[in-house]
Amino acid sequence: MEQIGMEEQLRKRAIQAWVMYDWANSAFATTIMAAVLPVYYATVAAGNLPPHMATAYWGFTTSISALIAALISPVLGAMADFRGSKKRFLTIFMLIGVTSTALLYFVRTGDWLLASLFFLFGNIGFAGSLVYYDALLPHVARPDEIDKISSRGYAMGYIGGGILLAVNLAMILFVPSFFPAEQEGEITQLMTRLSFVTVAVWWLVFTFPLLRHVSEPERRIIRGEEGFSPIQAAFSRLGNTFKEIRRYRDLSFFLLAFWVYANGIGTIITMATAYGAEIGITQNTLIGTLLMVQFLAAPFAILFGWLSKKLGVRPSIYLALGIYTLIAIAGYFLRYEWQFWALGAAVATVQGGSQALSRSLMSRLMPKSKSAEFFSFFSVFEKFANIAGPFLFGVVSTLMGESRLSIASLVVFFAVGIFLLSRVNIERGIRVAEEDEQRMIAEAA
Repeated sequence: MEQIGMEEQLRKRAIQAWVMYDWANSAFATTIMAAVLPVYYATVAAGNLPPHMATAYWGFTTSISALIAALISPVLGAMADFRGSKKRFLTIFMLIGVTSTALLYFVRTGDWLLASLFFLFGNIGFAGSLVYYDALLPHVARPDEIDKISSRGYAMGYIGGGILLAVNLAMILFVPSFFPAEQEGEITQLMTRLSFVTVAVWWLVFTFPLLRHVSEPERRIIRGEEGFSPIQAAFSRLGNTFKEIRRYRDLSFFLLAFWVYANGIGTIITMATAYGAEIGITQNTLIGTLLMVQFLAAPFAILFGWLSKKLGVRPSIYLALGIYTLIAIAGYFLRYEWQFWALGAAVATVQGGSQALSRSLMSRLMPKSKSAEFFSFFSVFEKFANIAGPFLFGVVSTLMGESRLSIASLVVFFAVGIFLLSRVNIERGIRVAEEDEQRMIAEAA
């Protein structure tokens, strides 16, 4: 009994350590990707360029980094499964991200190329580490608690990312006021550069619990791979996966559904501030809403983990997508700042839940021994989920001369996503995944 109690204690410690990595890496998503670096890039790093060129270069940088991460993820995911080194790959990508983020401190006026280079590697590190982080989920959580643990991770991410973002904004906005007026610009730049360092330190420090308390999953060698190099095994596994894609019909359908509705979600997240600015929403409201979403999303992410127990994971995702549909429709009628706050609050209620339950459902539809490989595909679909949505947004905006119908047009992604998700036979998909896992265990024995 004592031994069982000790094992359960270690298991719970591993879960908490896994959750903390969301807390660690979300600082990059909030401060670097969303709030601080884009502004610093446009006004300082690329401040010597025409405004439209600065915007274009930032867009190219983000797109290229996401594309590289998407292209290398499947191969590296399969390699990690073969070598039994998910933690090692996570550590490598984390260190790439942390180092690149810290180096942003040295970016000054006109250093747009340096800023692009450091962000490119930082984003690759961030995206790459998430593949292996997600891949550890089915190994640290039991099937009956995956929804809850995934939701808890997203909740911790929102809180951690929000706390550090609030600290960084306070550094940038308030600290310079304590200095003479002629020094305020210089001090603002310094505080901004220091905020990049705080992200790197935060990310590194809060990764240690995962590295210490989460065990590396058992390595599984498929029959015929005994003499393979990691690269040979990676391409062999990817080839077999594509050959057997019919066997993973439900997983494939889910990935397609996820890609469709994630386009709608991603477009709302990425275009909200630009749309708000277009219709006259003040900068204070835009920043304030961003912070509110970070903290409000945390308890609702946990709530959706509870809802999935009561309603089931698919109805819970339906609910989230239904609310997103109402948000897109309401966005068409947006006129006043209080409405922007209200829509931000509505986004907060479903953002974390939809992401967390999508991750947990994905983890159920795959064999655990191939979790890094399959989560790498999930990562690819996630990266490419910001293509169709923003493109449709831009086309409609161009044709109509304003963006109101662009927001409303996102309804199509949620409607089609719901339809495709309804075609997923979850029970059959779980059964296929479990059968494949048992086969791999038998072959490795």
